[in-house]
Parts: sequence; C-alpha cells; structure tokens
Amino acid sequence: MAANRGFVALGQSWKLSRSFGDVSGVSKTLVRCASSNLPSDRVTHTGQKWEEDDYRMARFVNKTKLVNENWAAKLIESVPPETRKERVVSCDGGGGPTGHPKVYINLDKPGNHSCLYCGLRFKKDGSHH
Repeated sequence: MAANRGFVALGQSWKLSRSFGDVSGVSKTLVRCASSNLPSDRVTHTGQKWEEDDYRMARFVNKTKLVNENWAAKLIESVPPETRKERVVSCDGGGGPTGHPKVYINLDKPGNHSCLYCGLRFKKDGSHH
C-alpha cells in the first residue's frame, strides 16, 4: 500500500494500470482512476489542457484546478478602440515604469490597428482626412 499513498478511493472504482520493477526486486503498482467522477480540466490562458487519462490529473482528485478566467487578451478586447484624427499615433503603454517603448502606428488603412506591445487599439476618425 505504500506505493499508493497519495491516492484515496472515496467510493470510486479503481483499476490497475501497470506494474513496474524496482532495482531491489520489489514491484510497485501504478494505480489510475477509472471512475466517471474524474476532475475536469479547464483550459488555461496558455492553452494548456491535459487528457482525461493523463497522470498529471491525479493532483486534482478531490480538488479543483484554479484557473483565472480574466485572461489579459479578454481584458484588452473589452477596451474599445480609441478614435483619433491623426494619421499616425504613438503608444507608450501608459508611460513611466509600467509602459513600453514608444511605437508609432499608421492609421491610413480602415479598421482597428493594435499596438504590438500592449494590444491597445486605435482607429482613424472617418470624417477627417
């Protein structure tokens, strides 16, 4: 039972998956959960999602995987684009120590144009040439 120390059954059905040999000749058994009560894996902001039978899901048995739903890309999309009259605008990410190097963005083409550093969007006012 020492090999199965981290696993708790709690009314779930278990099946033996593989047996591995030790150097000392004592074989240990790897146990995997074969229950329908598996932890669900949520996609993270990096796109990480493990398969249901992945051994790394064992850390989430009887626990939940904490994933921040406020991804930076979603927060940037919620900010409406700034309408400008100039053909070329500059973005420094707010300036100071929290900003980024100043970049210039050409707004000649129609539509939204985003800053490559921070993702803020700009568009040209259509009434002014």
